[in-house]
Amino acid sequence: MAIRVFLEDILKQRGMTSKELCGLIGITEANLSILRSGKARGVRFSTINKICYYLDCDVGDILKFDGN
Repeated sequence: MAIRVFLEDILKQRGMTSKELCGLIGITEANLSILRSGKARGVRFSTINKICYYLDCDVGDILKFDGN
């Protein structure tokens, strides 16, 4: 996949656990794990919006195009 996910890095920088983020944005830990691993086939804009809001980051901090 040409889109790389850097959610784990942002979580570490913010000192937040995946479980805490799940509680804030309202998704299961399993679904967040799929997103973090880069194996998600899609993600809702509303979910990305909540992630960016609670992690105080931009979409480009989480998702990057690697050119492949």
